Amino acid sequence: MVGAWLRRVGGGHPEAVAVLLPVLVMTAVGLWGLDRGGMWRDEAVTFQVAQRSVPQIWHLLHTVDAVHGLYYLLMHPVLAVHPGEFVLRLPSVCGAAAAAAGVAALGVRLCRPRVGLWAGLLYAVTPMAGHYAQEGRSYALVAAGAAGATLLLVRAARTRRAGGWWAAYGGTVAVTCLLHELAALALLAHAGTLALARVPARVWSRWACAAGAAVVALAPLVLVSRGQSAQVAWLTPPGPGSVGRLLGAFTGPALPVAVPYLLLVTLAVRPSRLRYGGLSLPAVALPLTVVPPAVLMTVSRAWPLYDERYVLYSLAGAPLLAAAGAERAAALIAGARAGAWVRSRARGRADAGLGSRSATRGARLLGGVRRRPRPRPAGATAVTLTGVLTVALAFAVQLPLMRRDRTPEHHGADNLAAVSAAARRALRPGDPVLYLPSIVRRSALAYPRGFCGVRDVALRVPGPLSGTLYGQEAGPEELRRRLDRLDRVWMVAEPFALSPSWYPHSATERVKLAVVDEEFVPREQVVREGVTLRLYVRRTSPAG
Repeated sequence: MVGAWLRRVGGGHPEAVAVLLPVLVMTAVGLWGLDRGGMWRDEAVTFQVAQRSVPQIWHLLHTVDAVHGLYYLLMHPVLAVHPGEFVLRLPSVCGAAAAAAGVAALGVRLCRPRVGLWAGLLYAVTPMAGHYAQEGRSYALVAAGAAGATLLLVRAARTRRAGGWWAAYGGTVAVTCLLHELAALALLAHAGTLALARVPARVWSRWACAAGAAVVALAPLVLVSRGQSAQVAWLTPPGPGSVGRLLGAFTGPALPVAVPYLLLVTLAVRPSRLRYGGLSLPAVALPLTVVPPAVLMTVSRAWPLYDERYVLYSLAGAPLLAAAGAERAAALIAGARAGAWVRSRARGRADAGLGSRSATRGARLLGGVRRRPRPRPAGATAVTLTGVLTVALAFAVQLPLMRRDRTPEHHGADNLAAVSAAARRALRPGDPVLYLPSIVRRSALAYPRGFCGVRDVALRVPGPLSGTLYGQEAGPEELRRRLDRLDRVWMVAEPFALSPSWYPHSATERVKLAVVDEEFVPREQVVREGVTLRLYVRRTSPAG
């Protein structure tokens, strides 16, 4: 019944069904719990920057976040429709759905429709894909661009007169890299694909022209972002566990899913499939999965740049390899069954014969059996549905993890909505507030209702006017004068900032600590995960 429904929906076009179903599943997974009532810090940056005017965004990019500039400009008209968490994350859902479509289309083109269907569905139910489908950042869109560029590469390399395809490929790569410059590592994966496929020189030259044009378009962004490298100073060199964590993110962290997944990938990556060249599925998917993470991890040993989200686009290759392995397993099982059928028929014919004439006749019959076409497997639709049900089982195993991922508490200390709620209960309009460090101001920018009417003591120029994320604060002397006029002040601080061992590099931050320690005493405190709100009142002069 289900098979008949699939054929009816496809209207005789299984390729369309193979691409459409993963898109629908990925969209459903992305929309599930999309408005969970809390942004984390990076999403909050997108939320407040994209609502600035275009000149203000352009001003910001000269000092910080140039690597996300195109994404902010794309999100500007989106949030103009309705500034909210659902709309903030909706483009990422669309990007994830497009990436699932790209994965499925690659499987269809490089193998057969059911392989594309399995790969697209497996991508859609992978927790890593679902996580970034619900994050208001550029990574899901980058994954979609990389999958689309890979599909265009396959089309261009297989077409003799492919000038238009190569132009589309170069343009897609350029836009994808402008969304995040580390997507340029996908070009190395594509070079690996062409090397494994042993394509002729004309394909190499056309690819080099398209890739070179994309790199030229990316060069200005690279030059600007190098001057903003302090933004990634928090990154550390990848350690021994980095490969295992990325592998778990690609396959899914649950062992009942990860172990069969890796076995299928191993079955797909056979040396014989790569030894003789050709744009096979392993030749396309294996470099895409391995090369960008491997190169970025290697470089990050000296210049830390690696984070799992930066290679999300490499995830597209893993389900393709797993689906190809499943197809190989199905072929082996079908071959074994067909061989058993041939042997049983031959044995039955031979046993029915009597004497030499019967034996000779049995031998002839055996030869005739061997010359017959191999019997058709017991239902291609059954094999397809078995693969779909296996993916559904993988989704069910990982469902608790995906459910936890959709709770506001998932980001823990980065739940800015919880910070704003705590501030709303503690603060009153007109209360003077210090943010320590100044980056804590992001909670007030993302959820201003909790800080409605309070006085930001240290702020000199707001972020949109100063071309900064969180605004420019007053200098040390000016801040001292402002604090001298106060009898009480609330400090909204991250827990580490209140530790005696913390020594801020900013002179303004040091003044905040020094003045409240010397001239104020704590009177009241509210502690929530990731933030401490503490009321300080001025010390009373000793009686004399």
